[in-house]
Amino acid sequence: MIKQFLAFTVLILTISCKEQVNTPIKDIQLIPFPNHIVLQKETINLSNGLQVSEGIYKDYLNKELTRSKIPTNQGIKVVFEKSQLDSLGDEGYQLIAKHNKISILSNTKSGIFYGIQTLLQLVKLGKIQTFEIIDKPQFQWRSYMLDEARYFQGKETVKRLLDEMAHLKMNVFHWHLTNDAGWRIEIKKYPLLTEIGSKRDSTQTNDQGKKWDSKTYDGVPHEGFYTQEEIKEIVAYANDLNITIIPEISIPGHASAAIASYSWLGTLLEPIKVPENFGVLKTVFNPASERSITFIHDVLSEVSQLFTGNTIHIGGDEVKFDQWKNNKEIASYMKKYKLANYRDVQVKFTNDVSHYIESTLGKRLMGWNEIMGENVHAWSTKDSNSEMALSKNAIIHFWRGTPENFKKAIDAGHQIVNSNHEFTYLDYTYKQLNLETAYNFNPVPSELSKFEASQIIGLGTQMWGEWTPTKKEIFYQTFPRIAAYAETGWTASHHKNYKRFYLTLPHLLKEWGKAGIYVSHEDK
Repeated sequence: MIKQFLAFTVLILTISCKEQVNTPIKDIQLIPFPNHIVLQKETINLSNGLQVSEGIYKDYLNKELTRSKIPTNQGIKVVFEKSQLDSLGDEGYQLIAKHNKISILSNTKSGIFYGIQTLLQLVKLGKIQTFEIIDKPQFQWRSYMLDEARYFQGKETVKRLLDEMAHLKMNVFHWHLTNDAGWRIEIKKYPLLTEIGSKRDSTQTNDQGKKWDSKTYDGVPHEGFYTQEEIKEIVAYANDLNITIIPEISIPGHASAAIASYSWLGTLLEPIKVPENFGVLKTVFNPASERSITFIHDVLSEVSQLFTGNTIHIGGDEVKFDQWKNNKEIASYMKKYKLANYRDVQVKFTNDVSHYIESTLGKRLMGWNEIMGENVHAWSTKDSNSEMALSKNAIIHFWRGTPENFKKAIDAGHQIVNSNHEFTYLDYTYKQLNLETAYNFNPVPSELSKFEASQIIGLGTQMWGEWTPTKKEIFYQTFPRIAAYAETGWTASHHKNYKRFYLTLPHLLKEWGKAGIYVSHEDK
């Protein structure tokens, strides 16, 4: 990729603006690209440094400038001001550079922060044209997901990812903390979740690229979890970067680590070990057990107190019903509540959890689109779709299914985060999902009406961790594709341009290299 970049000259792009005739953009190389920019003929030299005036982010901006070896006590003056534009919304900003002064204007703390991110990219270009930027995001939900249930990475890796998300104006860190392969968050009421559930004796390896079909194991114990104090530290760190952390606690499926810790959570009531293999396993929580429900409420209560966001993700994907079948307790549960099939059992369970999250914790439930009770898997065709309606307040995280599945969520009035796996899964190779395909993903299907499109609140990209045991491998799969999703989340679709984006990437590659981030060059 780098060699290809060096073969290009600087792109000249023309943007039509109301206030001014078409203006050539020579040196404004930004990701995400602004939604409105006007350039003047004059130039301004940022390489001599910035003098930052008092404001909420003065210390943050000075720290970032120092990290980039930009002087902070000389050069162009930077001021923070309130904007007069109501159209900026909750995250928009103005950035005006002229007469040897830079003004960052917004009506919110978030907007000021995003104006700073744009300025930080511009400073590294040195001498640029004077300009005015008016900018706000296309979507309110712009997320990156890290799966640490499969492999624990630790807080320094998480903070590095949060830093890069902030620079790209991404605002949701989706943290996958529990699954079959590991339980990574301390729950004080249930200490065995981390004493037992955070450890496994060995791990399935990706032998010759076979992934889930691999028969080889490394024989190396793996363990790790976050204490509640560490969770609080990371949440505070993210909040300072204008990022909300959404925790995912997988229920009712992907429950092996929890049931290895407390066997009474399952339907079989048999002791198991934390699995060493990945894939879709059969171990599930027992929704007919009051003791299991109490456990789930207790866990979600502790989780809710640790995370400041208003959403809790419960997973809900890939639930196999084998252990519910021929189980007397489940049969009685179905009869009591007049449930026609096992997907009704899952939807009833999800609705009860949703009610608890809303009424007791004051938050909203989010889950993968299987929580609607529809089959989206070839291995699950024998079980009927649910006849029950999902709670309308549940947020649907769409990852798999047909356009009809997607439209059903729209018609039911749900808010949707679109994470279609074909376009957003970072565990896919670059051959399966190259940079251009990632960039061209549109979270809003073209056939939707304007009203229907408003239900899609954003997109997410997912770094599933089965085959990325180290930080280096996570970075390789994430960068540079994360930048493509960041621009899709922020920049209006009619302003997106893959060629311009591609030619702008060298600046980010350089910065990632300085930060010690291992970047893939397999974009094609």
